[in-house]
Amino acid sequence: MPVTAHQQVLHDTPEVELRLETTGCRNVSPVLNRVGDKWSVLIVMILGEGPRRFNELKRQIDGISQRMLTLTLRGLERDGLVSRTVEPSVPPRVTYALTELGESLKEPVEALGRWAMAHIGCIRAAQQRFDARLDGTDVA
Repeated sequence: MPVTAHQQVLHDTPEVELRLETTGCRNVSPVLNRVGDKWSVLIVMILGEGPRRFNELKRQIDGISQRMLTLTLRGLERDGLVSRTVEPSVPPRVTYALTELGESLKEPVEALGRWAMAHIGCIRAAQQRFDARLDGTDVA
């Protein structure tokens, strides 16, 4: 089986270079901003199930505006995580899918999404306790 470009980069990168001190926060921050953005996480989770058209994504992502979906998809495409395929028809049919690099992000993003869904109740309770302390209404 041939080695892909993504696999080759991982293979050729010594483990020591993957540490934050040697990679540098300035280099890693833009990547973490992209893949840690709430809309990007949701898009990767949905595209992890298979390619989608723009309006399918918009329907599946509650609360995202058309502009924000467009900007997020462009950013993911620019970073090589999502591909955009235009089929010549009237109107043009545009489909988005994860690239090989995007597929490699699917597992950690899905794990993060599962964690968030499993712990949302605990997080909301902690927020309420914290906010009550700030308001001076905490009696404990």
